[in-house]
Amino acid sequence: MATEPTGIRLQKVIATAGLASRRAAETLIQDGRVTVNGKIVSALGSRADPEVDDIRLDGRRVPQVGRRRYLLLNKPRAVMTTRDDPERRRTVMDLLTDVRESVYPVGRLDYDSEGLLLLTNDGELAARLTHPRHGLERVYEARVRGVPDSGALKRLAQGVMLEGRRTSPAKASLLAAGRGRSGDQGVVRLTITEGRKRQVRQMCEAVGHPVVRLRRVRFGPIQDDALRPGRYRDLAPGEVAALRRAVARAESATDTTSTAPGPPPRPAPRSRTRTPRRT
Repeated sequence: MATEPTGIRLQKVIATAGLASRRAAETLIQDGRVTVNGKIVSALGSRADPEVDDIRLDGRRVPQVGRRRYLLLNKPRAVMTTRDDPERRRTVMDLLTDVRESVYPVGRLDYDSEGLLLLTNDGELAARLTHPRHGLERVYEARVRGVPDSGALKRLAQGVMLEGRRTSPAKASLLAAGRGRSGDQGVVRLTITEGRKRQVRQMCEAVGHPVVRLRRVRFGPIQDDALRPGRYRDLAPGEVAALRRAVARAESATDTTSTAPGPPPRPAPRSRTRTPRRT
């Protein structure tokens, strides 16, 4: 009788330690960057015991998880949303002056964009929050060139073509309009459920209103109008619970949609048979 494999899947060990999302950890394993007791392990599904085995990523031991941290940062512009940058630009990690835990950003926020960003060492929750099929809402306020009319707002809401694929339905509204240094400008509030690279900027560009300044004001149920740029704080237990509920609702809705019965099959047309004429 075969024995059950022991230990924890390596990608979960790495994600739980806050070093990468589970999906990114799978890539690290396949690239041969993970060792267990001195041997490279590149097969997905491999297991190890963090309390017994020497598990390393790029030669550095994967730390055992202690305290869970859930941080909310108001990212300023000109800061990279990454743990390190080859070009030595300032990163969000440089702003976390007294955080000892190995947290990492949940999703992305462009270098020139600002606003709310979550960071955590809870790899499982981070993976659920950023999974594309869950459709967690992200709300942005974009200052754009020109003032979008109802037609442009409708196009944003219905979806625009980006790189051969239409964006998912969104919510779009005009918050303000005025005169800027380079002409008329508007402020658009845009709620999306995707996380495609530079999506909001590309969407606004597609309807003829390039973004001048972009700020994320809500991530799922989390928002904080009082948090100043460059500052961060721990999420309250109620906020962490709200994030978990939001993901659970999204997962439930996705499962319901995928398992919902389709329309009943149409009955096969009757075949007409002719009775032979008697002679």
